[in-house]
Amino acid sequence: MNREPHILFVDDEQLLHNLFQRLFSRHGIQVTSCSSALQAIDELKKQAYDLVVTDFMMPDMDGFALLGHIRENYPETRVIMITAHANVQHAVRMMQHGAIDYIAKPFATAELVERVQASLARDPGAVTPDKAKAKKSLTGIKPPTPYIGEAPSIERLKELLPRVSNNIAPVFIQGESGTGKEILARLIHDMSDRAEGPYLTLNCANLPRELVDSHLFGHRKGAFTGAIDDMTGAFETADGGTLLLDEITEVDLAVQTKLLRVLQEREFQKIGSTEVKKVDVRVIATSNRNLSDCIASGDFREDLYHRLAVFPLTVPPLRERMEDIRLLTEHFVEKYCKLYNLQPKKVEDALIEKFGRHNWPGNVRELENMVQRGVLLSAERDLIKKNDVYDEFFTDADPVSGSGSETRNPKASTIEDMERYMILQALEESNHNQQAAADKLGISARTIRNKLRKYREEGLLE
Repeated sequence: MNREPHILFVDDEQLLHNLFQRLFSRHGIQVTSCSSALQAIDELKKQAYDLVVTDFMMPDMDGFALLGHIRENYPETRVIMITAHANVQHAVRMMQHGAIDYIAKPFATAELVERVQASLARDPGAVTPDKAKAKKSLTGIKPPTPYIGEAPSIERLKELLPRVSNNIAPVFIQGESGTGKEILARLIHDMSDRAEGPYLTLNCANLPRELVDSHLFGHRKGAFTGAIDDMTGAFETADGGTLLLDEITEVDLAVQTKLLRVLQEREFQKIGSTEVKKVDVRVIATSNRNLSDCIASGDFREDLYHRLAVFPLTVPPLRERMEDIRLLTEHFVEKYCKLYNLQPKKVEDALIEKFGRHNWPGNVRELENMVQRGVLLSAERDLIKKNDVYDEFFTDADPVSGSGSETRNPKASTIEDMERYMILQALEESNHNQQAAADKLGISARTIRNKLRKYREEGLLE
C-alpha cells in the first residue's frame, strides 16, 4: 500500500500552514500543521512523523525547546529548524543539539522542498556526527549502488572509479547542480579501503558563512558569542574516513587557508584552542561553479584548488548524456515504487519521448522529481503516462509557455511569492471581500490587511 512520508510543520503563522500543505502535497508528502510547540508535543503523542519542520521563534515555547523535547522523547525523529533570526548562536545550538538542517528565511520554495526531500531520504542512523562516525558501510569490489548510465562519459567515469578510490589523494568533482556529484563521492568512499570508516558530508553553501569554520574544525566553549558548549568539527568526526565538502567554493578565504593547512600537514586547531590535533581524513570536494572564474576573481585560492584536485573529475549535465534518459527513468521508477510500496510500473513511450525533448536545466535531480511525481499520480496503474507528469496543474507542465497575470499563472520561487499569490487569488475568488478571503485561507482579516499594506509599500501592488 502507498505510504506517503508524513511531516509535522510547526509555525505560529497560520497562512503558512495552507501554503506548506499545497506545496508538499504536489511532491507526495503529507503535512500536518501546528501553530505552537505545545500543539506539536500533543501531535507527537498521537502518531509518528518522519520529519518535524519547526520555526524557531514562537510565543509559548521556542523551537529550541521543542527540539530538546523531540531529541529526548523521540530520538529517531529528525528535525529541521527554520528561522528569520539567523545568527551564529541559533545555528550552533540547533545543529549541535540534534537538528539535521538549519534553514534561514527567506528561502526559495524549490530549496525548501529539496532540503526536506534530502532529509527524508537520509539514513536515520547517520543524522548526527556521532552516529555518522559509528556507521559502518558494506565493503566489496562493487559499490552498493551502481552509478546509473551508459553514455561514453559515464562509462569513462565508472572505469576510473576503482583507481580513484583505492588511495587517499583528494578528489575534486565539478558539475552543474543536480548532476549527481554527491553520489559519485559516496561511491568513491564505498569502493575504498576506508569504506568501514565514517563518511561525513558538510554542505558549505547551506551553513551561514560564519559557521563553516566551527563545523569544519570545531570550537571550544566561549570561543565566540553563541559557543555555549564544546563542539566537535567535521575533520575530527571523519577521522579514519572520508569528508565530503559540498560546494566548497562558498567557503571564505580565511577558512580556505585553514583547509590548505589540513591537507598539507594533516593537522588542525579548534577555534579557541591552542592544541594541535592530527587527523587522517580523505577529502572529496565538489562545486557547481566555474573554478577558473572563481580563481580569477580571487574568490578561491589557486593553491587550494591544486591541492584538492589530485583527481579532478567532471560530471556531465544530463543534456549531454540524453541516451541515459530511459535507463535513469526506469531506475527512479523502481526506486519510488519500492519507497511507496507500489507494484512495479512501466513508462509509456510518449513520456520518454517528451523527456528526450527537454533541456533538463535541473539535470538528473529534475528528472528524478518528475519520475517521482509520475509514480505517485499514476496511483495503482502499472503504466506511467505522459499526463501523469505533464499536467497543466503544475507550473513546469509547459516551461516555454505561460503568460497572464501573476494571480493566474504564478511561477512563485519563494515562500513570500507563494504567500502573496494565495492571498491575491483568495481575494479575487471572494470578489475582494477581505473577511471571506481570510476565512478561505484560515487566517484573520487583519493579517490580510497588513499583508496588502506591505505589498503596496514594496511596490508589489498598485
